[in-house]
Amino acid sequence: MKGIFQKNSQVVSVYILLASIAGTTLFTTQYLLTFTPPNWSLAFTFIVAILLLNHYTILLPPSGNSLSMDSSIYLAVLFVLGLNVTLTILLATSIIYAMYKRSVVWWKHLFNFSIYTIMIIGAYEIFLISGGNLGTLSFSNGTSYILSLSVYFVLNVLLIGIFFLLTATENLLTIFRGMFKETISSYFITLVLSLILVLLMQQEIILGVLLFTSVAVLLSMSFKQYFELYLEVSQKADVDHLTELYNHGYFKSLLEEEIKTARATGQPISVGLIDLDDFKKYNDQHGHLQGDKLLKHFGAELKKNASDTSTAARYGGEEFAILMPGKTELEAYHFVNQLRKKVNDIYFEGVEVLPHGCLSFSAGVIQFNKDMFHTSEVLEKADQAMYYAKTKGKNNVCIYKAENVAKETVYNKNEMELLEQQLKIFLYKDVYTYRHSRRVYEYAIEFSAKLNLNANDEKTLVMGALIHDIGKLEIPRDVINKEGKLTKDEWAMVQKHVIWGREIVATNRELHYLLPLVELHHERYDGKGYPYGLSGQEIPRLVRMLTIIDSFDAMTTERPYQTTKSFSEAIIELEKCAGTQFDPELVERFIEVIKENPTLYEKATDTTVHIGM
Repeated sequence: MKGIFQKNSQVVSVYILLASIAGTTLFTTQYLLTFTPPNWSLAFTFIVAILLLNHYTILLPPSGNSLSMDSSIYLAVLFVLGLNVTLTILLATSIIYAMYKRSVVWWKHLFNFSIYTIMIIGAYEIFLISGGNLGTLSFSNGTSYILSLSVYFVLNVLLIGIFFLLTATENLLTIFRGMFKETISSYFITLVLSLILVLLMQQEIILGVLLFTSVAVLLSMSFKQYFELYLEVSQKADVDHLTELYNHGYFKSLLEEEIKTARATGQPISVGLIDLDDFKKYNDQHGHLQGDKLLKHFGAELKKNASDTSTAARYGGEEFAILMPGKTELEAYHFVNQLRKKVNDIYFEGVEVLPHGCLSFSAGVIQFNKDMFHTSEVLEKADQAMYYAKTKGKNNVCIYKAENVAKETVYNKNEMELLEQQLKIFLYKDVYTYRHSRRVYEYAIEFSAKLNLNANDEKTLVMGALIHDIGKLEIPRDVINKEGKLTKDEWAMVQKHVIWGREIVATNRELHYLLPLVELHHERYDGKGYPYGLSGQEIPRLVRMLTIIDSFDAMTTERPYQTTKSFSEAIIELEKCAGTQFDPELVERFIEVIKENPTLYEKATDTTVHIGM
């Protein structure tokens, strides 16, 4: 990794050098060619205005990006007074700003000066080429103004985007998409303001600049107050008022963002869920007010011990969560376990009534891997590890291991009853979907056994298979039971069943671990599926298994007026689509299941099927 960083650093240095050479060369060439002595009193007015606007930037929520209006002045001067005056003002402001900001390394000032030079000269040349006339604001120049600013904008995004591309781990498309999203509105504002300034300058240059600058400074002050108020309100919405840690909602949204980063960079990220042991007993003994004090005390300890890169949150009740980017599960385990020991050793009033005689907690730790799709899956497994820590006598930290999930939890009675109730709704609406779901469920049991899945994965696959088409409940009966070919709109509606299914299942927190199977079972190995076009290893392994089972049963299900494949024909189709629609390795294993268990289909239908061996 060190070699990669060194290589990137060298590339960045070369890019900065080339950009600086290009900018200074362009400046020198153009300045010498167009040089005329400027009106220094007028130039001084523009220089002061730009320096003020660089200081009084406009802060924009929610990210706090700042909008400086200096570009509006550069463009207005360019459109009215020409290139020479604009470059003179740029040079003077750059020198003064570099002297004022001496803490910033010199090459950053040079790089920034070079970028502005390239942008200004590019905008000027396009303005002239497109037929623009300097000094007057008129509708006939409208196209030239738009083209000029467009070039100014594109050059800025391109030059800065390349720099971010070389210094960041994100891909080119992500960087430029983000920059366009963040800056397009700012540059539209810049265009409008530059034209307003041109209009003011045509009436009285110095007075126009003073009025423009005064309005900009007042806007900066107003937006600063607004932004501070926004931050205050936003913080209240994201922070738990009792412990002053982040709340559940903010933690989940942050986890989603960090997982996106982890997918892109390959960097580890771990999550820890913490539950205070026997908190109810403490509450019953000392009352809720004292219990709140204990929660606040623990929150303070958690916040104090969290590293700069970690984020602590109150997850709910006496549960807390820690997000640890950059930490492997082993590093996260050591961190949480050290926290547990510290908490044990800090006395808090009344904890002697607890079984361990001190404040203690049980915690589960898990490291995200790319086979996990939803944040809910990460949190569910961390929760299981935490529960396992409690079964070991509490005051314990456990890393998630699938083999630690008790076998008897595979077919949880309450969950099974809930899924069965949901599934039976199909009996009156679409009996074929009901029977299909039951058969896919049977296949999943056999497939799990063939692959020797651990208890937790077996539970997820089997119960996900049972409920995977639940979203079809939202499809009108005349569409879901239509005998002929679906229209384009009807097919789009059918495709939405995976999203609708996710929404149905998401209403029950206990079933969140099934969300990937419900939502993603129509993704394809080659990326041509829906709803997201995921491909290969981006699709969780259990989902890739379900996709094969689901498709096989759909091919072999008999329905009136529709062609049905025999088992042998369906097997040939699976083999044909291995590597495109399906995971080739899993296809091979599933075919073994079918050939070894020819009576599987007969569990749900009386139809006799002949297997081609």
